Amino acid sequence: MNARSHELQIVPLAGGDLAFLDAGAGPTIVLLHGIGSAAHSWEALVTALAPRWRVVAWNAPGYPPSAALPMEWPTASDYAHRLAVMLDHIGAERCHLVGHSLGCLIAGRFARLHPHRVATLTLASCAVGHARLETSERDRLLSSRIGDVETLGARGMAEKRGPRLLGPGAPAGTIRAVMETMASVDPKGYAQASRMLSRGDLIDDISALPQKLPVQFIYGSADIITSPEVNLRAAAARPGAPVTVLQGAGHACYVEQPGAFSRAIEEFANQHG
Repeated sequence: MNARSHELQIVPLAGGDLAFLDAGAGPTIVLLHGIGSAAHSWEALVTALAPRWRVVAWNAPGYPPSAALPMEWPTASDYAHRLAVMLDHIGAERCHLVGHSLGCLIAGRFARLHPHRVATLTLASCAVGHARLETSERDRLLSSRIGDVETLGARGMAEKRGPRLLGPGAPAGTIRAVMETMASVDPKGYAQASRMLSRGDLIDDISALPQKLPVQFIYGSADIITSPEVNLRAAAARPGAPVTVLQGAGHACYVEQPGAFSRAIEEFANQHG
């Protein structure tokens, strides 16, 4: 993972402060991070793409210094609304939207609500949400996730969960960087995101997208968080959509293989821009 060479902007917006990276010029690519991550995890992609694109990566609501959402149990629509507010603020009427993991739930819901604002949609390492699970299993997963951050703290949770986000060949420096990013999460914001994940249904949102909206999928072959089978199940909701497999990469595939990931984004955007 690259050093932090891009500065977060912190903007007071209706509903609270929102922080994001904003680099480059040209058509806009928006990057949405996962539940244990933040805008700076995209540094390598911002560096690769900014010479040709305007690249925006937010700290989702509840990921400091972005203000948390006002409700304890937000939905994907609540995050999508904040994304719309950010896009309005930066003057991006339309964008190439990229979601990773939990970010897929936000990206998918935003594209469903505002398809005219999405030039292309990329869903990577798809967190499909737990809405279709049995209630007991859904509650168990939610309790485990929130329990980790409450009992272990953000750093302890990062030490437990962080290494599992990467493939077996990930360098020690990459593992440390992923853990440091996860250790920066705020327990309240993390709990809100966990509750959104618990009730999310990405497959339902994908199925409702207009057929003319270009959608692609990317995942790592060594992902043990959202397995290849889960990603292929999400892709099956969009027959004919291209699927890129990053061999040997784990869940945080854009961190491990930023070159291949950014090429997939750029080629798809150029094809449908």
